Amino acid sequence: MEKVIVIGAGLAGSEAAWQLARRGIPVELQEMKPQKKTPAHHTEYFGELVCSNSLRSNQLENAVGLLKEELRQCSSLIMACADAHRVEAGGALAVDRHAFAAAITEKIKGNPNITVTEGEVTQIPSQGNVIIATGPLTSQALSEEIAKLFPDSKHLNFFDAAAPLVTFDSVDMGSAWFASRYDRGTPDYINCPLTREEYDAFWTELTQAQEAEVHGFEDSGVFEGCMPVEVMARRGRDTLCYGPLKPVGLKDPKTGKEPFAVVQLRKDNAQGSIYNLVGFQTHLKFPEQKRVFSMIPALRNAEYVRYGVMHRNTFLDSPRLLDRYYRVRKQERLMFAGQITGVEGYVESAASGCLAGVELARRLEGKSPVNFPQETAIGALALYISDQSVVNFQPMNVNFGLIPPLGYRVKGKRNKNAEISRRALEALAGLEL
Repeated sequence: MEKVIVIGAGLAGSEAAWQLARRGIPVELQEMKPQKKTPAHHTEYFGELVCSNSLRSNQLENAVGLLKEELRQCSSLIMACADAHRVEAGGALAVDRHAFAAAITEKIKGNPNITVTEGEVTQIPSQGNVIIATGPLTSQALSEEIAKLFPDSKHLNFFDAAAPLVTFDSVDMGSAWFASRYDRGTPDYINCPLTREEYDAFWTELTQAQEAEVHGFEDSGVFEGCMPVEVMARRGRDTLCYGPLKPVGLKDPKTGKEPFAVVQLRKDNAQGSIYNLVGFQTHLKFPEQKRVFSMIPALRNAEYVRYGVMHRNTFLDSPRLLDRYYRVRKQERLMFAGQITGVEGYVESAASGCLAGVELARRLEGKSPVNFPQETAIGALALYISDQSVVNFQPMNVNFGLIPPLGYRVKGKRNKNAEISRRALEALAGLEL
């Protein structure tokens, strides 16, 4: 059987390669690391997580929780490695990033049907089946080659931000406490409270702090799902209190009351030695990050092992370019997967790679496509990125709004979402995978 070339060993590329290989199809996985890395990557491992170690909710009442379970049903490599290397984070699925990526790399390199080729890819093969999964940080050379595929279209760019990491030992636990919101799950988040006066001082400095130079950056162009905290702050004095600093469901054990605002820290590795500032994606200058974030009482003496960074993201005008199988319209040998298609988020990227791998395998086996229905999260995402009626296409996280309503009433939002998930998993079980 002919070899498939997969370009990029991130979550989408690794998942696509795995789905092909487990069906006996030979794959050449081309990855530029370790010879060349993007500004956001630091290790030689495949499937490296950048912005956060959290894969978000693991509950079926949440759309991304449903998406995870669907991937498990599809024998996903990414989900198997995530489940094997999870760290406690309440109702969320967070992982030890180093161990997670190392496990993906080991599985890929150990598969006899996958050959890994290292080095930057600067040209798209002119023949054969190719899945391009180079992610939102696609190199300039390959971006130009991709643009040549679509002379009548264009790339769309936006900027993405990553949050700082601090050591646990440097957090003042005398000013913070462990708890999960509403006491759900185990108490895995560190909660750093602020009084109204502390918050006002923090907010003022945050809105006035110096940003790093990022060519072409504008507040209006920031993707809402990963917005820099300083941009959010400039939208209003209390905006953060309804976003990453919301105190709802978090009672300070010292007072028995909810603080005015709370900064949450989430475990970033299995040892619990490093914590992520939840929702604090930023592109402030490094000295400014230390100065302003140190105004949070529990972080007064925080030791930063990584400051927040800002980097370019690239995605396609997919509704005009791709079909529901992530194939290039009228050029079916070429497929795309991952955030470059406009699916936003780690799990969503893996889902696109899973679908692309499954579909290409079936085509090579002479079988008909698997039409993941819109009732499933995997299908809903694929139909969103290929919906030609969408005019101003923007990246999208999976959400229940992409999935058709039940058609009957279920009391309570959580109960309704759980029923949508039950229906989705039932529909998935009926597919030949």
